Amino acid sequence: MGEFQLGTVGALSLSVVSSVSIVICNKALISTLGFTFATTLTSWHLLVTFCSLHVALWMKLFEHKPFDPRAVMGFGVLNGISIGLLNLSLGFNSVGFYQMTKLAIIPCTVLLETLFFRKKFSKSVQFSLTILLVGVGIATVTDLQLNTLGSVLSLLAVLTTCIAQIMTNTIQKRFKVSSTQLLYQSCPYQALTLFIIGPFLDGLLTNLNVFAFEYTPKVLFFIVLSCLISVSVNFSTFLVIGKTSPVTYQVLGHLKTCLVLTFGYVLLRDPFSWRNIFGIFVALIGMILYSYCCSRESQPKPNEASSQSSQVKEGEADPLLGLENGTVGDAQKGPVWRSDKDLHA
Repeated sequence: MGEFQLGTVGALSLSVVSSVSIVICNKALISTLGFTFATTLTSWHLLVTFCSLHVALWMKLFEHKPFDPRAVMGFGVLNGISIGLLNLSLGFNSVGFYQMTKLAIIPCTVLLETLFFRKKFSKSVQFSLTILLVGVGIATVTDLQLNTLGSVLSLLAVLTTCIAQIMTNTIQKRFKVSSTQLLYQSCPYQALTLFIIGPFLDGLLTNLNVFAFEYTPKVLFFIVLSCLISVSVNFSTFLVIGKTSPVTYQVLGHLKTCLVLTFGYVLLRDPFSWRNIFGIFVALIGMILYSYCCSRESQPKPNEASSQSSQVKEGEADPLLGLENGTVGDAQKGPVWRSDKDLHA
């Protein structure tokens, strides 16, 4: 149990550090250097991630474990579409409404898991999530300009993102594959989907041609740096969702949003107000409460602990428990927050 908790903390830390790093890098690339082709950039991220994993496979750092190709293809294409829809949502909505779209992912995920997976969320967890969402809303949501097309795109973005993140968790446990194995097999489909639709979406949103952009050495440096950091972002996304849950991953995502706001003020001198500070403070309270509630509820009761220990002695332990602890022995060791959806956090 200690090793599992240590692995989870490591995955969460890696996700936070890598995501905040890539947001700062992409902010310089998009805002300072004028490279505004977010969807195409994400396709390059995924392509570099796949190549990196292929090298890792060649070095025998993990074992390839093929499973249902239809599930992999469907998951990869859906993940790519969700990224494109999120970028479209940002392009056709105000920043405030886009932030509301991101906030809607948590309650939508809770609803889907409750309806289709019969997962129960205690009142204390629901209360902590409410505080978190209120805090992030205060810190990030400003204007709420609505339009029909933007609203439809936001709704589709929320649904596809929720389903893709739930699939990330369930596929790993159903087929007993690690986060690395799932990412390696799904990356080509995600990259191909975004590579096809990316230039079209970016042209629609920016009225510019990604292939006609002037790629100076400085632009190329930040593109390469962004792609290298994205390997860690993509890996940690699957790792966190597999070790925890889609809801926990979204909570972590809002923590990263608060950190990005803070770093933006400290390092880049972005505009900051007492409303931002108050919202971040409230959001942090919600995150702490959520972590406390999850930790308390994950501890087995005395009678459950005794029954689990007897099952282990009899050799009847659930193989999924081994998967979550990274100890399934047949083909893989160890399991699973945006491909690069932090691009516009």
